[in-house]
Amino acid sequence: MMTISIRSAILAGLLLVGGSTGLAGQDAMTIPLERVVLFHSGVGFYEHAGSVRDDTNISMRFNTRDINDLLKSMVVRDLDGGQVDAVRYPSRDPITKTLRTFAIDLTADPSLAELLAQVRGERVEVEMPARISGIILGVETRRKRIGDNEFMDVDILNLLTDNGLQSVALDSVSSIRLLNEALQAELDMALSLLASAHATDKKTVTVQFTGQGERRVRVGYIQESPVWKTSYRLVLAGEETLLQGWAIVENTSEQDWRGVDLTLVSGRPVSFTMDLYEPLYLPRPEVQFELFTSVLPQTYGQDLSRLGQVFADEHAADRMAESQVMPMMAPSPAVGSGQPGTVADIRRRTLKDLSMSRPESMDLRRGVQSVAEGIDAGESFQYRIQAPVNLPRQQSAMLPIVNSEITGEKLAIYNWSVHAKHPLSGLRFTNTTDLHLMQGPITVFDGGVYAGDARIEDIPPGGERLISYAMDLDTEVVRQGKSTPEELRSVRIVKGTLHAERKFLRSQEYVIRNSGRTARTVLIEQPIEAQWTLVKPSEPAEKTRDFYRFAVRAEPGKPAGLLVEEERIDTQHILLTNIDDALIHLYMKATVVSEQVREALGEVVAQRHQIERVAGQRRQYEQEIRGIEQDQARMRQNMAQLDRQSEVYRGYVRKFSEQETQLEKLRREIADLHRQEQDLRQVLDEYLMNLELS
Repeated sequence: MMTISIRSAILAGLLLVGGSTGLAGQDAMTIPLERVVLFHSGVGFYEHAGSVRDDTNISMRFNTRDINDLLKSMVVRDLDGGQVDAVRYPSRDPITKTLRTFAIDLTADPSLAELLAQVRGERVEVEMPARISGIILGVETRRKRIGDNEFMDVDILNLLTDNGLQSVALDSVSSIRLLNEALQAELDMALSLLASAHATDKKTVTVQFTGQGERRVRVGYIQESPVWKTSYRLVLAGEETLLQGWAIVENTSEQDWRGVDLTLVSGRPVSFTMDLYEPLYLPRPEVQFELFTSVLPQTYGQDLSRLGQVFADEHAADRMAESQVMPMMAPSPAVGSGQPGTVADIRRRTLKDLSMSRPESMDLRRGVQSVAEGIDAGESFQYRIQAPVNLPRQQSAMLPIVNSEITGEKLAIYNWSVHAKHPLSGLRFTNTTDLHLMQGPITVFDGGVYAGDARIEDIPPGGERLISYAMDLDTEVVRQGKSTPEELRSVRIVKGTLHAERKFLRSQEYVIRNSGRTARTVLIEQPIEAQWTLVKPSEPAEKTRDFYRFAVRAEPGKPAGLLVEEERIDTQHILLTNIDDALIHLYMKATVVSEQVREALGEVVAQRHQIERVAGQRRQYEQEIRGIEQDQARMRQNMAQLDRQSEVYRGYVRKFSEQETQLEKLRREIADLHRQEQDLRQVLDEYLMNLELS
């Protein structure tokens, strides 16, 4: 009961703290949202500006999920001599930590049996077909037969009732009530805490300003926001090309935008989330008391002269054990928060923009006014919307940011891997505006009708890009590949290695047929491969990271052609000791081989033939030895069955003696030939290592 009372008092104290925060919020005022900066990294910078007088609290409401970004990025300024006292918000403990403070622990989602096991010793009232009241002794599991060979586990509640011990199957119980009102209240509060954790409520953040008189204040913070997007319309009308761009923004915040200064930033600052709202508790080591087992009674002999010394030794050992202290674990160093410079740089750049004057509106063009002005901001680019933006919460809007004529040239783009027969209708245009054009889709209108869709990546002012938006059915391209036999260009010998340089040539021929009424430029894309070099044409019209582009003018009804030739130079390295004679003779007949290399190759062939003659003679003698040894093995088998005094046996003995003499001679010849072969090979190796001919 003491434990329950202490926890109840703590909960009551927490409720009182929450109540006082709510009262403070009643006296707090709000300041309007003045500026919004949306980034492509999924965040937005929101800045409130207004005036306060004397000591004032300003309150703002946020979704719980946005509190971490708020704590990481909030910037508060009192501009006219005042100061910021504190930024207060309702705190929260991890729900698992709070649940463990109750007498009944619901942290691990306990079953009914596990829940009843936690309240052993408590009096309960059980509703069955009959009502039973008693003290919980425990919960056990019993096996119950439900068929011939089938069993199931059943949880049994054991109670001490007025009539003695009684067991109740939990599957037959309709309800259980705790008769301890304090314990029942703790269970109710734990369940209420679980229910409140499921709610997606909002939090009130209060900023306390202290000072005298009326003062200007600003509050800015980063908050998760949808990525703003761009889409374009490209109108092709004769020689004029009109580009119209729109920014798509969403207000998913909890407040309306009324007269907001909106800026759209194309940069991608580093942005991350960190849990700063949930309290963190550092795990600490648990140190146990040192306990020592009592010494068993000792018995000793009757040597009274040494009895005193034995007791003295025992007391010394005890003192040594008691003096040992278990070392404590040092606490872990505190972990730093945040990344230096990343978020601060974003805030400094955004706050610096506050001092910029509102740019003037651009001229009306074709009935649509571009309401954005481009501003370079180091590594990013800003579209600053000139007119104040009004956008209710949970609403989206399209804002015109580009509306101007650009320069463009219509053409066809052919890539065999995209379509083997027809090129794509395209446009080469230059960004002649003063704005960075962000990536996005382009809807193309040609002659007042829809022509197709395209897509662009980021384009800086003055940048040039190609787009394709439809298939050009009036133009056909036939592609034919050709290859020529390899060509030996040079042969060198360096330290026993033959270096043969070969040239490979391949070509692609394109035939273009224009069935339209007007001439057109066809841009043919040819893949770039690292080992191949462009030979013809000598230079492409354009070169990207992956393609050559060749421009071909195709007149109506007249075929136009393009021949693209590429070459590859490969060098083959062959050890002359491993090359066969046929390949050597092939190189000797090549016209590109110099006379010195040809003579060296002839000398190599001659020395190799000499080595082969010696090696062939050695192999012949070795074959003779194997034949003699096989004959001797046959004679041994026959001699084992003959009488030693017979004439046949004596004939075998004579033949053995003659063969042994012959074997000895052959072995001497083989050893001599082996030495000759080694000497010749050494001479060839030395000759090869001294060759450097080209």
